Amino acid sequence: MDFDLSEEQRLLKESIDGLLTDSYDFDARKKYQKEKGGWSKAVWGKLAEQGLLGLPFAEADGGFGAGAVETMIVMEALGRALVLEPYLATVVIGGGFLRHGGSAEQKAAHIPGIIDGSKTFAFAQLEKNSRYDLGDVATSAKKKGAGWVIDGEKFVVLNGENADTLIVTVRTKGGRRDRSGIGVFIVPANAKGVTRKGYPTQDGLHAADITFTGVEVGADAVIGDPENGLPLIERVVDEARTAMCAEAVGAMDESLKATVEYLKTRKQFGVPIGSFQTLQHRAADMFVALEQARSMSMFATMAADFDSAKERATAVAAAKVQIGKSGKFIGQQSIQLHGGIGMTQEAKIGHYFKRLTMIENTFGDTDYHLRRVTDAGGLV
Repeated sequence: MDFDLSEEQRLLKESIDGLLTDSYDFDARKKYQKEKGGWSKAVWGKLAEQGLLGLPFAEADGGFGAGAVETMIVMEALGRALVLEPYLATVVIGGGFLRHGGSAEQKAAHIPGIIDGSKTFAFAQLEKNSRYDLGDVATSAKKKGAGWVIDGEKFVVLNGENADTLIVTVRTKGGRRDRSGIGVFIVPANAKGVTRKGYPTQDGLHAADITFTGVEVGADAVIGDPENGLPLIERVVDEARTAMCAEAVGAMDESLKATVEYLKTRKQFGVPIGSFQTLQHRAADMFVALEQARSMSMFATMAADFDSAKERATAVAAAKVQIGKSGKFIGQQSIQLHGGIGMTQEAKIGHYFKRLTMIENTFGDTDYHLRRVTDAGGLV
């Protein structure tokens, strides 16, 4: 595999790195957290101006036709800066459902708004006791004339508090854990019967618990086959997992840099603590863990081109396992090497660990994905 960036990809990396360096230091991030919804509309507008919100969409839909590698580049940069804006929820997940399953009419209705920054999405999937099972869906959608009526509850919906549009998984037939009978619907967040309870999550982002009570939508709300939507859900979620792996690599990279810099400047017994061999070994182990995570993130990214859906899923699961292990190790070592200051809200290093912890537990934790790899006959 060729892991070298093309000239266009290198320019993309320089562009996003430059933008975030200019507008996203830690103090600015704290200000953005206080804005409505917990993120900056001005920064979102800048991402749109640079074309970053339109990267994965086809040129025919107004995008740039970029692939998984470009998404990896952007997500790594967002991870390094601890960006709060809903790129994952809107562009990767919401856009993913439209790209892979949306009709021409649905694409025309929603993709231009994503690209220009006027529309944001949230993926309402998690339910009580469903854990990481994407096929565990109790929220129902029942036919009413040509349309549908949705009833149920969804929890910890990322960007659910502030999104304009919801992508909702529903059961149109069968039992709660049946793989068939699952549909994907586009629901306006302000539709009658939608109730949202928003709250901040531990990593500084915002989520919401959402209740659907007799929410009526038209036939045009359905993405793809209303009774066979699980393969589409699995594909988009695996793309989201891959994107989060890249984000985690960015966060780990910055955690290591900050920790090494701290070891060079913090003095004890009259010398920098980085001169102590034991702490040098700790930093070296962190570097190894980072490079292992980076390699697996690249592998998952390259797996987007695999012909076999099973092989793609297994590659993503293996990457998520390594990301979980490396993120936990690097996060814990970063906190310990910073000492007491690493536990404070004022220190940026602790916020990286919080985000890494949330990534590890989103769409399947390390143990869950280790079982996926084992069941598929792979090795980690």
